[in-house]
Amino acid sequence: MAIEINAKNRKAQGTGASRRLRNTGRVPGVVYGAGDVNMIELDHNELYYKLRAEAFHASILTLNVDGKKESVQLRDFVMHPFRQQVQHIDFQRVDAKKKMHIKVPLHFLNADISPGVKDGGGKISHVMNDLDITCLPGDLPTFIEVDLSHLALGHSIHVADLKLPPGVQAVSRGTHTAEAVVATVQVPRGMAEAEVTAEADAAAAASAASAPAPAAGAAKAGAAAPAAAAAAAPAPATKKTK
Repeated sequence: MAIEINAKNRKAQGTGASRRLRNTGRVPGVVYGAGDVNMIELDHNELYYKLRAEAFHASILTLNVDGKKESVQLRDFVMHPFRQQVQHIDFQRVDAKKKMHIKVPLHFLNADISPGVKDGGGKISHVMNDLDITCLPGDLPTFIEVDLSHLALGHSIHVADLKLPPGVQAVSRGTHTAEAVVATVQVPRGMAEAEVTAEADAAAAASAASAPAPAAGAAKAGAAAPAAAAAAAPAPATKKTK
């Protein structure tokens, strides 16, 4: 079901006009894309609660401006630095025949039954929370599932491992898009430290085992050295008695 949001045409422009608009509980916005740029205003509370929904950020929206509806996608919005207040919002018109570029949220499934978590005691680390994709508006998914059920300890799932819907492609990030890590199972800290200690002990033992044994002559010379030194040392002086 398409998400619909209401708006009105906005005549007053400029910083002062936008400030006065916000003081009345309205939010200034703009619609651009094919056709003219349209200045709009929206009810703050309606918009604020719409923005809290994940689907609002990754769906084709129906924007109703004074009774005229058009398909748009959310492009940007600005929040107040410390208040829960939307300052401005941008929408872009959608052409059903042209591919769009948008970020879609990732939904991670079966983390609790993955071998790395269930048997290895690892923890899932989400390297990505959304994915840049390109597709026609009619092929746009609300989200993309990431199945972690087969992820072992210390292993990762990559963009190439994701099952993208028909008509959807991951947007290229250089030449290694397919190799980009989406999630990984981190080795528990205690286990990692134990492995490092074990490796250090093994390396020390191997080094000691490979060290050459001292030669027999060198051993005898080493044993004779203290005796020779003792013989060469001058005898202690004796005290004469009257």
